[in-house]
Amino acid sequence: MQNDQQLIKDLCREHAIPADREMRDKLVRYTRLLEEWNTRVNLISRKEDAPVIVRHVFHSLLICKVHDFKAGEKVLDLGTGGGLPGIPLAILFPGTSFLLVDSTGKKIAACKAMAKELGLKNVMTLHSRVEELKGLTFDTVLSRQVAPLEELSGYVSGMLKREGVLICLKGGNLDKEVGDAVTSREKHMGFPESVDLLPIGDISPLFTEKQIVIARW
Repeated sequence: MQNDQQLIKDLCREHAIPADREMRDKLVRYTRLLEEWNTRVNLISRKEDAPVIVRHVFHSLLICKVHDFKAGEKVLDLGTGGGLPGIPLAILFPGTSFLLVDSTGKKIAACKAMAKELGLKNVMTLHSRVEELKGLTFDTVLSRQVAPLEELSGYVSGMLKREGVLICLKGGNLDKEVGDAVTSREKHMGFPESVDLLPIGDISPLFTEKQIVIARW
């Protein structure tokens, strides 16, 4: 645990991520909880090439380098799995409201238990399929490798407020995936004509194969 505390402290300082001591302690505690729950529920890969606090927790925090989470902002974490990226970001931004949604009941039960143990008052959880989310609107939607952009845009375009943003953590070459989403924009209530693709390697060399996709409505 001491190694993780020093590691997350160094990474946050190096990348100018605003995490105080209490936040860093919660990030480490969340890492332990995620590892413990993962022995019972398949939340993350059990074969990792980097520590969980780097590969999953810090990876999630990098979203705040491209998006300024504000007090009162409503954020949907779609297909949250083990609470990623929602829980790490909720720890850093206690004034922002996060709704964690997943279609797998066991995963949402794990997220609910972890958020409660961490004392996160700004996190709510919901066991639901995205197609069943009716009448809810958000400033921001987050997604981590849940579905192709064209499919995602069909889900979220009706849930995003005016000037809302979809932010996805994805890997690989995304040119075709982005192109498919843009060319099908008329089917999805005006998906943006263009999106921003930011290689995470430009922010941190720890994730050279990953990208952040930003689509602004």
